Amino acid sequence: MDGSETEEGRITMAMLRQTGDDQGEMWIATEKLARGPGHPFYRQVNRLLAAEGFDGFVEGLCAKFYAERLGRPSIAPGVYFRMLMVGYFEGIDSERGIAWRCADSLALREFLRVGLGGRTPDHSTLSVIRKRIDVETHQEVFGWVLKVLAGRGLLTGKTLGIDATTLEANAALRSIVRRDTGEGYAEFLTQLATASGIETPTREDLAKVDRNRKGKGSNKDWQNPHAPDAAITKMKDGRTHLAHKAEHAVDLDTGAVLAVTVQRADSGDTTSVHETLDKAAETLREVRDDPAVGGRLSDDFAAEVIADKGYHSNAVLRDLNEMGIRTYISEPKRKGRRNWKNKAAERDAVYGNRRRIKGERGKALLRKRAELDERSFAHCYETGAMRRTHLRGHANILKRLCIHIAGFNLSLVLRQLLGAGTPRGLQGLSAALVRTAFSALSGLRRLWTVLWPLITSSQNASKNNTPLWRAA
Repeated sequence: MDGSETEEGRITMAMLRQTGDDQGEMWIATEKLARGPGHPFYRQVNRLLAAEGFDGFVEGLCAKFYAERLGRPSIAPGVYFRMLMVGYFEGIDSERGIAWRCADSLALREFLRVGLGGRTPDHSTLSVIRKRIDVETHQEVFGWVLKVLAGRGLLTGKTLGIDATTLEANAALRSIVRRDTGEGYAEFLTQLATASGIETPTREDLAKVDRNRKGKGSNKDWQNPHAPDAAITKMKDGRTHLAHKAEHAVDLDTGAVLAVTVQRADSGDTTSVHETLDKAAETLREVRDDPAVGGRLSDDFAAEVIADKGYHSNAVLRDLNEMGIRTYISEPKRKGRRNWKNKAAERDAVYGNRRRIKGERGKALLRKRAELDERSFAHCYETGAMRRTHLRGHANILKRLCIHIAGFNLSLVLRQLLGAGTPRGLQGLSAALVRTAFSALSGLRRLWTVLWPLITSSQNASKNNTPLWRAA
């Protein structure tokens, strides 16, 4: 039986007669599709990057890493660096998570300039491009963002706050091995238990042998074969874990991060501070010499260094004093008198630093360092979700951190333009404005409820020629 003779067929034919026999277009061009309003935050970021010539800069910078004809077409460098910035803006720690988020969001597709018919890069593509582009190129992109800040008056570089934090490594303590023999931790404890007279030690016996053993977590004896540059250390929350050390140099006038270095977690602050200061001075020198900055950065950069007591040592203070840098480094409490025999330079540096930190300006700078350095850690590693690294090797981690913190520095400009430095901050700002508007309307309503009886009483009193005070 023909389908048109059934009940369903009669309904379908009736609908065709009502709508016409012409069939609509089977294919629709993507530019004709309805577009949503997009995300105002990411549209502002793209306008800012376009105004400063970001894509042209990174394409010229990364041209040496791309072949002209051979191989499959790769993604543009601007897309790669934008995706790493998304990690900061959205608070995503892994490259796999960044790739998933960009593929799922129409706003981020527009931010990356990927159409509906195109595919956003997956995490393996990000990994390949990260390995292809060297650390120096990532650091140049980091410096480019600082030039944008300097051009908008958000960078001075005179007073630097130095501080460090720990980042959890992508490695487990259970996988550590002896540096000398290569045996695992359980095997080593079994040998100790057997040597003490326990023939077949249980897990409880191994835990008892290990409980009171001194130096059991020494980095001189143990390492992780999969992450040899990770060191055993105590994290901020008190846990012992394999970790790396990230050190920031922060502009205490604006809060911008001027330099970031990644070092072993067991390296002391007095040994790592020189690398961070040298990197900050090198970056500020490049920013100052750039013609686009236009001399907005003075020659008196990196003139003052503020740090906590972990950076206090005779050698550090002497070296910085000889370099002409004024120090405001908190001094730890020490017992007894200091012996300054044959240490005149160290003595002068320590006494000068002590005099400065006891002044009102020194105390204010130390408070400001604690505020702005910790703020950069909170934004980059807590809300920015980089407290745990998913990459191995200091070079790979530093590449990710450079662009991650570049997003943090770029948020300083966005706070000027939008009042918020992240999409969530802009959403919270909008909600706060709505709450303020409702609060103002509620206040007006309460005021009206108070004034309305007085107004009606005044009108009645004027009609009856009654004094207002008696009518009230």
